[in-house]
Amino acid sequence: MAAGTTSTTTATAEDGRSEYTEDGTVDLKGNRVLRSKSGGWTACSFIVAYEIFERMAYCGISANLVLYLTQKLHQGTVVASNNVTYWIGTIWMTPILGAYVADAHLGRYWTFLIACAIYFVGMCLLTLAVSVPGLRPPPYNDINETDCPKATTLELEVFFTALYTLAIGTGGTKPNISTIGADQFDDFDPKEKSQKLSFFNWWMFSIFFGILFGNTVLVYIQDNVGWALGYGIQTVGLAIAITVFLVGTPFYRHKNPNGSPFTRMARVIVASIRKWKVSIPEDPKDFYEFDVEEYTKIGKFKLQPTPTLRFLNKACVQINSKSPWKLCSVTEVEETKQMLRMLPILITTFLPSVMVAQSNTLFIKQGSTLDKRMGHIKLPPASLGAFVTIAMLVCIILYDQVFVKIVRRRTKNPRGITLLQRLGIGFTLHIVIMVIASVTEKHRLSVAQKHNLVESGGQVPLTIFILLPQFILMGVADAYSEVAKIEFFYDQAPESMKSLGTSYSMTSVGIGNFLSSFILSTVSHITKENGHKGWIQNNLNASRLDLYFAFLAVLSFLNIIVFLIVSKLYRYKDEVSNSMEVLKEELGRAKKESTRERMYKAIKR
Repeated sequence: MAAGTTSTTTATAEDGRSEYTEDGTVDLKGNRVLRSKSGGWTACSFIVAYEIFERMAYCGISANLVLYLTQKLHQGTVVASNNVTYWIGTIWMTPILGAYVADAHLGRYWTFLIACAIYFVGMCLLTLAVSVPGLRPPPYNDINETDCPKATTLELEVFFTALYTLAIGTGGTKPNISTIGADQFDDFDPKEKSQKLSFFNWWMFSIFFGILFGNTVLVYIQDNVGWALGYGIQTVGLAIAITVFLVGTPFYRHKNPNGSPFTRMARVIVASIRKWKVSIPEDPKDFYEFDVEEYTKIGKFKLQPTPTLRFLNKACVQINSKSPWKLCSVTEVEETKQMLRMLPILITTFLPSVMVAQSNTLFIKQGSTLDKRMGHIKLPPASLGAFVTIAMLVCIILYDQVFVKIVRRRTKNPRGITLLQRLGIGFTLHIVIMVIASVTEKHRLSVAQKHNLVESGGQVPLTIFILLPQFILMGVADAYSEVAKIEFFYDQAPESMKSLGTSYSMTSVGIGNFLSSFILSTVSHITKENGHKGWIQNNLNASRLDLYFAFLAVLSFLNIIVFLIVSKLYRYKDEVSNSMEVLKEELGRAKKESTRERMYKAIKR
């Protein structure tokens, strides 16, 4: 029997499970898919392999970009640092557009493939920009860079066009690839739902592996062999990643676009405002809601009304009009509430993302002024980013295997502590990191002054490993804040808006990088007033990065106070499992009523 002809029947396997998925997933032709021949680990193996190669390509660029801009394109410290954070900010902001296109129009698979093509074009152009003599500036080795020839307009245009073409491409890949992976497991099947948790573990492992390779092998090749070879390897790696993903196409499950979440949220807000004079009934049963069967058809969860953000409940108060801009279902209202409740938390994650941005910019510039030798090997400053990844990986393992098990006995929380408590620990560590970075920089400046290296800007006779504490602690902080942030926005988003929830965490990183550029430019401008040299100069030995890091520590302290207030007021959403139980109960009740009605009609006849 063909898959497309089984819409009215339900085939059941020997173990009692349906042979077809129940979460609304289909194949590329729109037919229902067999559970045994699609999805699961077979499909996810291709997706995980893609992510390893893609992470290598991306991190090989981001880890070392600030040094290419200063050493090859001859940009100043402030300009180069800002260009890095502008680009990374764009990388993490464009996923909002990618999520919208996927959810409202093309679906995740086709949006992802089109974005991959754009991504690959950007990588090819970037490789040409660092390889072709007419597109890259001539080498220049003067430490002070006072007479350094600037890159031409053509060279800058080609390089940044490549970077931002790549950024547009990642806008379509980042929000969709992990969601495509999650779609391979049916939430309505207990076995597959448990397997989804393992998928996210392997997903994080693939990210770690790709980042680690990019931060070590690729940056070493770029610094010691050549940028052309380094970027060429990354381009080939991306081509392999896309090919691997395409090979897995016959095994993928797909979810059809179900409309833009932005439109659904806008309808709820507009309907509430239009009916601002309408009284809210005391009995929740008087609210407008679709029949339970409507949700089971599309594999969606029905939500129960809540008292928070009560004004929005006006959108589901029944009136004569059935216009979606005047009348919304309870589930649509509650989905909107869930997304709006997370906004204050989202805002408090912006400044922590500024702290994380320092590990890709000023921390790397610090390393470029120190002794980079490790025996006979000369380490690239960007390779210190590998310690962030290693520390993060070790900390996550210890957190899951040791910390959670110990704390869970006292808190009775399956996660050990709440997601917001985990975020708070990471945010607190950012304060410690900036204090350590400030003290380390103060020591570096004192050694530079002792050896008369302030004016010359020469290499300071200190090992690069004095920066290890701030890099390692950044990894520990990421294990708390970054992982908790991703999990929080995914977990707290409604089931039908997971892509938008995932884009919240990406938006946090994007806005944080833009904010980092703003803070750096503002501090640089203000500290140069009245004839002062300023805190941030091209010559770091004459700069005052110690004061800048101390300033960031103060901002982090103020931010965590605000975070404690908004997290205290936050109300977690009900567990999905509860919604599932309610859905099953209502579906069973509806079937019983339908059966009684049919029996009554039969007796009457």
